[in-house]
Amino acid sequence: MKFQWKPPGAEQVWKALDKYKYVLILLAAGLLLLLWPVGGEEQARQSAPAAASEEFDVAALEEKLSQTLSQVEGAGRVTVTLAVKSGLEQVPLTDRSASVTERGNSVEEKTVVIDTGSGKEVVVRVRRAPVFQGAVVVCQGGDRAEVQLLLTRAVSALTGLGADRITVCKGSA
Repeated sequence: MKFQWKPPGAEQVWKALDKYKYVLILLAAGLLLLLWPVGGEEQARQSAPAAASEEFDVAALEEKLSQTLSQVEGAGRVTVTLAVKSGLEQVPLTDRSASVTERGNSVEEKTVVIDTGSGKEVVVRVRRAPVFQGAVVVCQGGDRAEVQLLLTRAVSALTGLGADRITVCKGSA
């Protein structure tokens, strides 16, 4: 007679594993997909120079906003003026190396630059959107409350400004 010791509850664990094996397989596959790296260094290198070459143009944004808001019913001709606190900010990627010398510790920081074939470009680590201080919207229908509300909401959605920083005024015909 052979004696086999089984830990208490082991049989119930095996039954539960057998019962939920497909669910556990799906969970494991989902976890594997979440941890799987997306894109590669090539994709990051290709997108970084494009981001670095973009510039923020307040006048172009004001013109585009004016054209868009002119299509709001009852607004009429619209002119938008934006006050910008800070423009588009691009923080370059840096490589930091530390070394210990006889005189003490030193940290050297270099900006990461890649060769694109047509020249060298700085790799951008972070792009921060422009920050606006306020907006003035002048339009023919600016004396009507419903037009003021629609234009204020639209400018707020596009710039991130609160309604207290957006003024809608009636302009001349």
